[in-house]
Amino acid sequence: MRAITITEPGGPEVLQVTDVPTPSPKAGEVLIKIAAAGVNWPDVQQRLGRYPVPPGASPLPGLECSGTIEAVGDRVAGWQPGDPCVALLSGGGYAEYATAPAGQVLAPPDGVDLVSAAGLMEVAATVVSNLDRAALAVGETFLVHGGAGGIGSFATQYAKSLGATVITTAGAESKLEYCRSLGADLAVSYHDDWAAAIAEFTGQRGVDVILDIIGAKYLEANTTALAMDGRLVIIGLQGGRKATLDIAALMAKRATVTGTMLRPRPVEQKAAICRQVADEVWPHLADGSIKPVRETRMSLDEAAAAHTQLESGDNVGKILLVA
Repeated sequence: MRAITITEPGGPEVLQVTDVPTPSPKAGEVLIKIAAAGVNWPDVQQRLGRYPVPPGASPLPGLECSGTIEAVGDRVAGWQPGDPCVALLSGGGYAEYATAPAGQVLAPPDGVDLVSAAGLMEVAATVVSNLDRAALAVGETFLVHGGAGGIGSFATQYAKSLGATVITTAGAESKLEYCRSLGADLAVSYHDDWAAAIAEFTGQRGVDVILDIIGAKYLEANTTALAMDGRLVIIGLQGGRKATLDIAALMAKRATVTGTMLRPRPVEQKAAICRQVADEVWPHLADGSIKPVRETRMSLDEAAAAHTQLESGDNVGKILLVA
């Protein structure tokens, strides 16, 4: 099969189209003929050599896909060849075929075409599991950085469905308008003093939950922006991995800082998250109260260009590689 391999750590040019063996499903797995795969920031980090492949996972990039079931392994029930599906992967999405544990495979939500569905699983699983971890409640205020990206676009809509007031940060005015169109109550440019803008908007109270893809660069400002008993959830390191934290300020607010990675979590945990996505997200997609994020479709051969676009900072929504 044709797949995108990472020849060595480096820029987008190290993503090369290569012929590799088609994987076979093990017991408890299915083989998927891929329609499309989502492009995510962890793929970029893997390409740069900063995100190790978990033991036993495919070394190919790509953490989510859509397609049809090609074959099923032993001890798999409920799936037949030809069934449409979406899957949360530990790797291997940038290819014509991929295997996935059956517990990480769902039927696509009603009303979403199969290619568009490729961009749902990674963002939905990430957002749902982390807002559950942060216990975001009705009436609380929620901040997500990178509001115009894949995570931010979905998180804005999902947090609104939970009854939260939503604040986002983004760059260009067009991105801020996009965030507002998704339901953001306040969209602030990260070129400005966004912490001060949030303080003014909340009457100096701060925000209850922050979902942060930036990391070190925003740690101090995030801590400042938290309300009493606030929860900061760090899920990305686009702004670095090391920073200094004023622990006294954290203690004074009774605040919590936590961090998670989805990819290396045990199969059983990821299966439980996928069930939660099916229960809590799919109905919203079916009735239109949550919409698939804006997408850019590119061919599998254009994986390097897709990474260039993602890293440019100009992208809005998700990039999908159509196999």
